[in-house]
Amino acid sequence: MQGQSQQQAYDRGITIFSPDGRLYQVEYAREAVKRGTASVGIRAEDGVVLAADKRARSPLMEPESIEKLHKADDHVGVASAGHVADARQLIDFARRQAQVNRLRYGEAIGIETLTKNITDHIQQYTQVGGARPFGVALIVGGIENGEPRLFETDPSGTPYEWQALSIGSDRSDLRDYLEAEYEEGLSIDEAIALALDTLAQSNDGELSPDGVGVATIAVDDEQYTERSPDEIEAILAERDLLATDEEAEDDESGGAGGDDADDADDEE
Repeated sequence: MQGQSQQQAYDRGITIFSPDGRLYQVEYAREAVKRGTASVGIRAEDGVVLAADKRARSPLMEPESIEKLHKADDHVGVASAGHVADARQLIDFARRQAQVNRLRYGEAIGIETLTKNITDHIQQYTQVGGARPFGVALIVGGIENGEPRLFETDPSGTPYEWQALSIGSDRSDLRDYLEAEYEEGLSIDEAIALALDTLAQSNDGELSPDGVGVATIAVDDEQYTERSPDEIEAILAERDLLATDEEAEDDESGGAGGDDADDADDEE
């Protein structure tokens, strides 16, 4: 009985390490991320591409209300997977950090600096009693000193820099696909195609224009730009990834990605 009560203490206490050095609540937060629909980030030669699976769980839902891609600053974009409310809090924090840097120093914040500010904020919630970790992972991409940069934030508060990555449901499978298909020196257009090909791997090989979001930040103008559904539809049709109307309706009524429609309505 004593051993069981100790196990429960490690399980419940965010500030208590288990004997093997684990923080269970942080691991549970990572599981929340896995229940969110997939997002992909790719660093190209001339910019950064962010793509996200944003299929609606109901045909009555407005596609524009699904928040997966965010503009943190003119030169920074963020894609999320996990609890939407947690993501929104971190996006607001990132936007404040970007504006504070502009007011204080008169220049755009660096992508690495912004990511580490976010992860420092996340880490505080892994060692404070009465709080829980953020159940969300972010892909932070943008242009820094004329170079594209791409980072991931983890619920533990650890930043990682990547050439290409995926977060959310089916992460392992999508990462394997990226490892096989990614090549250095890709253009933004080629990176968009690869990002959509990757998302299609967890969607039976087909996507709908309203069910996926794509944003880019190019080196030449350093401006965050979201691609329109018409642009996305043209790319999907060109790559033979465009879902038929019947299949798109089935996707919308059947729910999104790895989320449970009843138990995970706040996860994307």
